[in-house]
Amino acid sequence: MSNILQFGQKDLEIIKEETVYKGHFELKKIYFRHKLFSGKFSGEVVRELLVKGEAAALIAYDPKLDNVVLVEQVRIGAYQKHSDQTPWLLELVAGMVDKGEENPAEVAKREAFEEAGIEVKEVEHALSVWDSPGGQFERLHLFLGLIDSTQVGNGSIHGLEEENEDILVHIVPRTQAYQWVVEGKIDNVIAVIGLQWLELNYKRYQ
Repeated sequence: MSNILQFGQKDLEIIKEETVYKGHFELKKIYFRHKLFSGKFSGEVVRELLVKGEAAALIAYDPKLDNVVLVEQVRIGAYQKHSDQTPWLLELVAGMVDKGEENPAEVAKREAFEEAGIEVKEVEHALSVWDSPGGQFERLHLFLGLIDSTQVGNGSIHGLEEENEDILVHIVPRTQAYQWVVEGKIDNVIAVIGLQWLELNYKRYQ
């Protein structure tokens, strides 16, 4: 069996970086070279990289009633002009981690309150993953929060007006939410990964 993940940071050399655009997110042009599996080094490689940073999401799960909390909101990245698919998506509560000293676990708790009115005191780290690292820098941190879904407003509307958020809360049986993943009705990466993780682990919390 060949070596797995045999290269590290020292095997990639950044030649130079250029900022192409800086707004809500930043777009960079990266020039680099890297070690090849043959043992040699590549020539200069140029890639555009969308720099988003880190994001945190919460799998809000009620182990007593076997419910999960999902939120629904419009996403411009899911809009397709010549398609009948809706750009309103069913998601987990989630938000960006501000650059600096912000803790992803605290972001998950904050977003749970802002987006769904859920007060979560303790969260457990589930997993962290890269989101589309071929052209985007974003690390996603998913946390589990055990909640009482009877204290959540099913059908309530949340979100910050200054961030143009219009978020609808849904309390859904875990089995139904996972079936929507299987059917492709839930098709955004954070929700798919989070609900798959829950399907593998929910029995530990019941």
